[in-house]
Amino acid sequence: MKDYDHIIIWLDYINKNLSKKKGRRIKRDNAVFDPTFSELYDAAREEGLEVTLDHSNDHARFPRRSYVRSGYIMIPKPVSKKKSAIISSISSRVLTQRTKTKRAK
Repeated sequence: MKDYDHIIIWLDYINKNLSKKKGRRIKRDNAVFDPTFSELYDAAREEGLEVTLDHSNDHARFPRRSYVRSGYIMIPKPVSKKKSAIISSISSRVLTQRTKTKRAK
């Protein structure tokens, strides 16, 4: 049964390797190469979103690519923000996390 009170954010939404047909939801410039579940989870927490491991799955398969394990997080639906804005903000967080780790090395 569909849950209208939550938004699901899949890893494939911010994967730079994928085309829009395969599931990417943002511009390639804002996406990252092969994001991990922990990056997605940490970025959502940094954005102030209510994410719990109970409402997340790191072994789920995205419907358009059912042959690859992906993963998703589920957050309560906010009143003021659209899903695309949430995806963009999470992706920018993951991107800044990656640049920080590159500079630290």
